[in-house]
Order: sequence, then C-alpha cells, then structure tokens
Amino acid sequence: MDHLPINHRLRPLWRGLAFLTGVYILVFGILGFIKTRDLDLAWTAQEGLPWVLGLRANPAFSTLSIAVGAVVIIGALIGRNIDRWINLIAGAVFMLASMLMLLLLRTDLNYLGFGVSTCVVSAILGLIMFTAGLYGRVGSVQMETAEEARRHRTVGRETGVVGSEDGNEPVDITEVVADKEDSTPGDSDGAEKLSAGEKEKH
Repeated sequence: MDHLPINHRLRPLWRGLAFLTGVYILVFGILGFIKTRDLDLAWTAQEGLPWVLGLRANPAFSTLSIAVGAVVIIGALIGRNIDRWINLIAGAVFMLASMLMLLLLRTDLNYLGFGVSTCVVSAILGLIMFTAGLYGRVGSVQMETAEEARRHRTVGRETGVVGSEDGNEPVDITEVVADKEDSTPGDSDGAEKLSAGEKEKH
C-alpha cells in the first residue's frame, strides 16, 4: 500500500462510484428487511426468499447490507483517507464472500441465502469498492510530489529523469539537469581551443 498514488485525478470518480455502491447496498438492505419481515421468514431462511433489486434476500443478509451500506456511504461523505480504508476492507470482504458463498450455495451453511446472481453482484460491488480504495489515498502536495517521484523514477542520473543512483532517495529533475550543464562547459572550452589552434596552423 506504500506506493499507491496520492491525490489521483480519478479519486472523485471512484469516490462517487463507491458512494453509489453504498446507496445500492443500503436500499437493498432496507427493502429486503421490509419484505422478509412481511413474509415472516426465519433469520437465516434459504427457501421462499423474495426478490429485491434483482437479488434474493433473507433477514440476515438484509440487516448486514443495511450496516455495510451505511458505513460505505458515511465513509464516502467523510473522505480524508477514512473512505479509502473502508472501501479496501469492504471490497475485499465482498469479493471473498462471493467466492465463499459460491461454494456453499447447495449446503445448509448458506445462511445469507445467496444465489448465483448474488455472488456475481457481490463480486462486482466488491471490485468497485476495492478499486475506489486503491485510488482513494489523499495527502499534502509535498507527499504527492515525493510519491510521484518515487513511483515514476528510473535508477541512475544519466537517464536525465527523477531518481537516485541507489534507488532510495528521489532526486529533483532540476538538480540532474544542473549537474549535466555544469559538466559540459569544460568540454566545450577545450573543443573551442582545439579548433582555434587548427585554424592558426592553416
């Protein structure tokens, strides 16, 4: 996580997508809880589940969705690297849950009443939130500049780009250019003297 971009230009876009994802999860949870309560379903029911926004829902899954959706929305509204960690964690959990529940679809351990469509949607939502977390890091201008220099450097001063010879400390490109300019005058003076001497001989 140390080399993730800071203040990336796509951060607002992914922050908005994470917010919309949280809204979807929250609305799904609320509607699912209302429908399952009206049907008087067991907490971890797996049969006779109602359809809500294209997915099956039972009381346990609906309640969990309400909690997660609210947290994602609050994180997106607050920002300041809080949303970054929420999205990274929630995204990873959603993607892992989609794979795990896919293995448990036909078993009694499918307590959340997942179906194939739920697994697919869970993986997609998890991928959106996780990507939002990758682009969600914020910091000062100094931190951004130093991180960009470190992420895009190439080793060696002779390349003329930002980077140190040992690859540890970022070097300002202006210093590299200045070093090159300081080393060239001596060579040009020698060349001028040599050409003047040749002219005198002729």
